[in-house]
Amino acid sequence: MPAFDPAEPTPPFDFVLMQNGSVNLYWDLAVLDDACTRLSALGYRVVRIEADAWCDAASMFDALAVALDFPDYSGRNFDALNDCLSDVAAGDFGAPADATGLALVLTGYDSFAAADPVAAQTLAGCFADQSRTALLFGRRLVCLLQSGDPRFALAPVGARAASWNPAEWSDSQREV
Repeated sequence: MPAFDPAEPTPPFDFVLMQNGSVNLYWDLAVLDDACTRLSALGYRVVRIEADAWCDAASMFDALAVALDFPDYSGRNFDALNDCLSDVAAGDFGAPADATGLALVLTGYDSFAAADPVAAQTLAGCFADQSRTALLFGRRLVCLLQSGDPRFALAPVGARAASWNPAEWSDSQREV
């Protein structure tokens, strides 16, 4: 899928949704349902999971593995989750090849965040990171987190440090 077309007079819904980041918060279920309908109409595979049923990271890993078609060998830890999400970003699984992208919708996220705040924050960060990776492959990943509390907030997600360029990355080259 090509990048968004800047010549479009009105940007499409997914562009507007992703322009400030791939992880978005929702409170009103009707607004969330409308977003899901709009993303589906744009060709996204919309995967909806009730995150309020998660009591810890283990239940989160299990639910995501089933919903996103992770391979049987996937582990139940954040390194394995990040690896599987990188495969989703590359288009290996999680959404059909002809889909515009994947929209992961997690309802009751505030309940999960209260039960396991570190896991909730880490999941949002992993998803934001892999959403950037997906764009390199011409794919789109968006995450909609629904909260029953309109004051719910996460720490910033997807922040990245400036990296050394590939030509100067090795330690031997930096010792000069």
